[in-house]
Formats: sequence, C-alpha cells, structure tokens
Amino acid sequence: MPADRSVVPLPAMPAPEALTARLTRWRFWLGLALALLLAALLVEAAHKVMTELSYGAVVAAARATPAGVLLASVLATGLSFLALTLYDRSALQYAGARLPYRVVAQTSFIAYALSNTVGLGVLTGGAVRLRLYGAAGLEAGQISRVIAFNAVGFTAGIAVVGAAALVWRAGAVADLLGWPPDLLRAAGVVTLLVAAAALGAFWRGGTWKLRGWSVRLPSASLAMQQLLISALDVTAAAAALWVLLPAGSVAFPTFVGFYALAIAVGVISHVPGGLGVFEAVLLLALGKQVPADQLVGALVLYRVIYHLLPLALALLLLVAASWRRGAATPLVRAAAALSPLLLSAFTFVIGVLLLVSGVTPATEDATAHLQRFMPLPVVEAAHFLGSVIGLALLFVARGMLLRLDVAWWAGLVLALASLVLCLPKGIAVSEAVLLGLLAVSLALSRRHFNRRAALFSLAFSRGWLLAVAAVVGAVAALLFFVYRDVPYADQVWWQFEFDAYAPRSLRAMVAVALLTLCVALAHLLHRAPPPLARPDAAALAQAQAIVAAQDSAGAGLALMGDKSLLFAESGQAFLMYARKGRSWVALYDPVGPREAWPELVWRFVELARESGGRPAFYQVRPQALPVYLDAGLRVYKLGECASVDLASFSLEGKRRANLRHGVARAQRDGLAFEWLPAGAAGPVFDALQAVSDDWLGQHQAAEKAFSLGAFERGYVERQPVAVVRHEGRIVAFATLLVTGQAAEAAVDLMRQRRDAPKTTMDFLFTQIILQLKAQGVACFNLGMVPLSGMAGHRLAPGWQRLGRLLFNHGENFYNFQGLRAFKEKFDPLWEPRYLAAPGGLAPFLVLSDTAALIAGGWRRVVSK
Repeated sequence: MPADRSVVPLPAMPAPEALTARLTRWRFWLGLALALLLAALLVEAAHKVMTELSYGAVVAAARATPAGVLLASVLATGLSFLALTLYDRSALQYAGARLPYRVVAQTSFIAYALSNTVGLGVLTGGAVRLRLYGAAGLEAGQISRVIAFNAVGFTAGIAVVGAAALVWRAGAVADLLGWPPDLLRAAGVVTLLVAAAALGAFWRGGTWKLRGWSVRLPSASLAMQQLLISALDVTAAAAALWVLLPAGSVAFPTFVGFYALAIAVGVISHVPGGLGVFEAVLLLALGKQVPADQLVGALVLYRVIYHLLPLALALLLLVAASWRRGAATPLVRAAAALSPLLLSAFTFVIGVLLLVSGVTPATEDATAHLQRFMPLPVVEAAHFLGSVIGLALLFVARGMLLRLDVAWWAGLVLALASLVLCLPKGIAVSEAVLLGLLAVSLALSRRHFNRRAALFSLAFSRGWLLAVAAVVGAVAALLFFVYRDVPYADQVWWQFEFDAYAPRSLRAMVAVALLTLCVALAHLLHRAPPPLARPDAAALAQAQAIVAAQDSAGAGLALMGDKSLLFAESGQAFLMYARKGRSWVALYDPVGPREAWPELVWRFVELARESGGRPAFYQVRPQALPVYLDAGLRVYKLGECASVDLASFSLEGKRRANLRHGVARAQRDGLAFEWLPAGAAGPVFDALQAVSDDWLGQHQAAEKAFSLGAFERGYVERQPVAVVRHEGRIVAFATLLVTGQAAEAAVDLMRQRRDAPKTTMDFLFTQIILQLKAQGVACFNLGMVPLSGMAGHRLAPGWQRLGRLLFNHGENFYNFQGLRAFKEKFDPLWEPRYLAAPGGLAPFLVLSDTAALIAGGWRRVVSK
C-alpha cells in the first residue's frame, strides 16, 4: 500500500543520523589536525621568508626575469589548460555523453580558470559545468559523473606523477627533506603498483560491487588515457613555474615531485587557490636549493601567469558571449549568464591587488616622475583613496555575485576612479590594464545586473566577512614586512614627502582596518527581519489565481495556508516556504512564469541570510537547477518522481494484464469508484473523516503538513476527491491537486480503512488515472520515491552513495523499494528531484528541519 505522497528521506532515520554524527566528529578532528599541520608549515615558511628576504630583492628578481622565460611560462600554462580540456572530454566519454570539442573546451577553460583562482574546484567548477553542459543538453546525472570522474582523474594524476618523481629522484628529494631515500622510493613504488593494479582491474572491465555499491569500471584504454592526460597537466603546470626559477637550481623531475605535493596540500587546505599554502610547501622544500628572493619572485610571476591571466581570458570569453546575445544559442545564453560569477571573482582579485599596491612603494623612476609633474597632495590623496577603493571592491564583489544593479554601478564607478588614480599613485601601468579590463567587462555585461536592492541592505555572510578580514590581515602583515627596516616613531604619521611610502601606506592601512571594523560591527548589529506571517484571505486568493493559471499541480499545497508566501513584484508568481530552526525551506520551484523565478529565488535567499538562516529549496526539478546554482546553492538528489503519461495509458495489452486483472477482481469484491468534483465533498465529509481517523489510528500517525495536505474541511472541499465504496460504504479516498491548465494532476491525501479489501489502492489509482484521462489531463503525478535512482558507483558523490546504501538496506526505516514497486505498476516516467541548499552539513540540517516541518514538530518525527 502506498504511503503519503512526499516523505523526507534522511532525517527521520536513526542509523544515518548516527553515521552522519560519527563522520562529522571524525571530519572535525581530522580537519583540525590538518589545519594545525598547515599552520605550522605556514609559520615556518613565513619565518624563513621574514628572516632571509627583503621586498626590494623580490621585486628585483621578478623584474629581472627575461621576456623569453615569461613566454615559456605562458606556453606551458597553455599546454596545461589544453590538457584540462581533455580531462572533460574523457570524463564525458565515461559518462556516455558526446559534445562538440568547442563546447567542451570552452566549458573546461572557464571552469578551471575560476576554480584555480577562487578554490573549491568541485563547487565553483561544478557550477559552471552544470550550467553550460546542461544548456548543451546533458542531464544532471551525467554532469555529476563528469565532475566526479575529473576529481578522481586529477587525484590519480597527482599521485602517479609525484610517485614517479620520487622513484626517479629519491636521492635528490631525500637530500632536500632529510628523509631516508629508500623510504621515499618505496612509497613511490607502492603508489605506482596500486595504479598498475587499478589498470589491471579496468582491463577486465565490467562492474565492481562492494557492500551494495555497484561501480561501472572505465575501460583500460580510457583509464590509461585519463592517466596520461593527468600526467601531461601536472607536468605542464609544473613547467610553468620551473622555467621561472634560476637555471640549474633544481632538476625538473625533482621539482615535479615537490610541485605535486604542494598542489595536493593546497587542495586539501580548501584555501582559495591554495594561496599561501602552496607557496609555503615549496619554500620549505626548495629553500636550500633556490635563493629565497628568486623563489618568491618566481612564485609571484607564476600566480599572475597561471591564475590571473586565465581568469582574465575567461572573463573576456564570457563578455564576448554576452555581446553575441542577438544570435544567442542556449549555450551562449548560459555562458553569458555566468558573467556575474566571474566578474565577482575578478573584482575581488582587483580589490586585493589595490590593497597590496597601497602598502608597497612605487619604483624610483615613478617616484622621480611624480615629484617632477604631480603635486604632493594629489599623490597622497591618490594613494589613500586607492586603498579605500580596494577595500570597497571586496564588498562590491559580493553584490555582483548577487547581480545587484547598484553593485554594477559601484563597480564601474570605482574601477574608473581607480583607473584615474593609477597615474598619481605611482604610474601603475599593470593596475591600469586590469582596471580597464574590469571597466570594459562591466560595461558590456550591464543587462545581467538587474536586481534592485541597496548594497548594504543585505547582511554579509560570515564567510565573506572572514575572507575580507583575512585579506586585510595579510595585507597588514605585508606592510610590516615591506617596511620592517623603517624605524617607527610618532613623527612617521605626519611625514608627507614624495618618497615617504611607509607613512603613506601606514595611514592608508589604518583607514582600511577601521572601515573593515565598521562594516563588521554594522553586520553584527543588523536588525533581524520580523517573524513569518501566515497568508491572509487576500493572499490566498491571489495564490489560488496564480496556481490555476500554471501547470504544476503540487503548487496547490499553497492553499493549505500553513506556509508563508513570497510574491514577485509583478504579483504573477510566488513561492511558498516555512521556517524551522535556522532552516528556511521553500517547497518546490517558484509558482508562476519562469521569468519571475530568479528574482524570487534571490529574494528568498537574501531574506533567509539576513536573519542568519540557511536557505533551501525542497523537491525542485532538474530544469530549474541553474537558477539555484546562480544563487550560490548546491544541489543534492533526493529521489525520483513518478509521472504517468495519461495519453498513452491503457489497461489493454500484455504489460497491463496485472492491473486489468486487479480491477476486475476489485469489482468482483464489490468495490465501486466515485468521482467528486471540487466543492462536492461536503455531503460525505463525515464519512471521509471516519476513514481518515481510522487510517491515522491504524498507523499511529498524526496529521502531516508542509509538503503534504492535511485533512481539514475547507482544504478538502476545495479539491476533487476520488472515493472507493465497498457495498455502499466509503472505505478509501484520495484528494487530487489539479490546475486549470489540464497539464498535470497530483495525488495529495490517501486514506483507507484497515478492513478495506487488499485490492483497494490498486483499484483506486487505476480508476483515478482513467478518470483524469477522460477529462483530458496530460499527466498524473504519483509523487516522489525518496532515495530512488541514486548512483552507487565509486565515482558518485558521497551523498548519492549514502542514499543508495539506504535505499538498498533501509527497509527497516522506510518502505523505499515497496513504494517504488507500487508506482512501477503504472509504468511511469521517472524524473529526479533535488534539494538546493548550502554546502557542508547544511543539507542534513535542512532535511532534519524539513522532517520536523512535515511531521509537525520534533517529537512527531520520532513518534510519527
């Protein structure tokens, strides 16, 4: 017998909660240990830098790099990014998808340019792939396999290349680290043997099963291809830095091993771009081989060439796509829609560069020219304002991510103002080029920033404030490093001279620190929004009119009145939501015209975050995923929804023999079907009440809410009701959600007496389907089966592998497979349903709170 239409899959299950708690506990301690290790590396590397380096020596080393060497680094970078495009091509082959190489190359380049700079590659690069590959026609499941296969391939490539370097140059590596060479060589050999064993398993092909998980192994040729691509990528990326080092300072095979280690530690740290961590590992490893000033100069140039240059090119690519909007294909439109994401990242990077420029001196030639042609007050003001603008851009970048029109105006004005200040500040040509690129990109991307809201009316997330604080702290540390030889005295604050860069930088840094503190305090004192209000009669009437004019039958749950409603400014669309704890949960996609969805999603996310909550959207469809990705959320598969195509449904034929015989048997048992149109259930409401009470008592359950209808007279009488009678007595019923468009109908409440014949539910659903078909309805939504369709292979995300395990072995907690088997009788089409929520532990917390919303409280989650 089927259960109610919608069930939260995870939070009500004791076993997964215990497993999640255990994993969380271990993850915390492992993360803490890793953080302490990385902190120790950073402290040691910073100490080495501070004692052996001078700012002037680093700048001199960077400026002395020949143009031919810089060109070689650029070419190696290009080769690395070419290999990265081949990553995606082989991953698509594994996922069983084919796309033109032009599409693959564009998507891969943009994804890696963004993730290499911002970090969190699976998140940022994954969002780009979901957006662009989705626009090219790939399903979300295929894209997830591509992302997972890329991650595994990258990890394998780093491991194999690093192991090969250890085996080849174990002696040289041992000399640098002070470790036994035999131990290092043995570790490399073991890693290579594991890789060879994996290739042997792939040679046999087929699937690999372990504890209910099924992994479709890639072919040996595909695995070898991916390994070679990984080796090419890592080797080329390492060469982009190696050519910048002094010739002959370290052998290339030895350097590749250390480079692979530094990349791995940077990825594990989750620091954006591995900034600081990557450099610390190489400083510790190569400090004895390469002069520190030349190594740091090479690292600075490498960051510019391998990270900043591709980000700028990716931004130009997206701006060009936006400019082609007249002849835009879905892929071009999807690419153009990513412009705010890259503009936000680029703006943040420019803000950091302006702050760094504010605490570093100009060249002697620039100072001489300023002294000759520029008044001192203009120079002082330009330097001070340049630092303040840099800080402002860090906050404006967040508004760009939210697509605010005020952020676009602020970014454009600040970029142009800073462009003007580049000359009196220190004839900063490189800054002028980057600021000009930002201004042009913003000017060409105006149409993507169409959301009206005050920049500081929205509370900044704690993560963004921490990132800004980290940048300000790092810039302050750089200030003291650059001017450590300048003796401090009270008079330093009041020195105004052309070459007095230390006082000038100190004044600017104090202003930046004070402004950062003010913004943080304003955020802490931000007033929380008022409590949620239930919709009044006018709001329900407005929602009912919108529901009747669109296709999704589930939207009728808004008329229960138990959820708050957020209407679009046009009044033609809304979303329904509720709050439990810190979770703000919107049910389904927004209701109404698609063009109103992005605005509603953004407003809801902001409303939740303003109150310190976590925004989430429960049971959203795959077609709408880009809207949630654009809002900075991640998507997690919940299960699959069954939908019957009524036009092709029939009881005739061999495939429907069981249903046909079941209907005949039910009729022989004395069952009769009756259809009550909307508003016609009043005379039999007491009989329906008796069936409902018997069903609740039988299951020891209470009325549900939120994603399920409740048996309330006003709500039930607004809906069509399908009734089954046995010898004249009502023994079962189901209420139906329908719209005025006849596109979809959905089952809502389902209740039957405990003494009803066993064929009652099969008979009820079959007759409902036939009745809806006769009325011209296009499809019948049978509801979601939680955890159905989860991928169980090794490359699948951990979320889906856990869901697959529960679906296969969780029958003690919920009848997953039985519910799927019941719905399979009607030969439905299956479509995925997703949760859109922040990352980390937020999905588990959101699902726990959603379970409480549905059950009517935490006590009922446990007691039903």
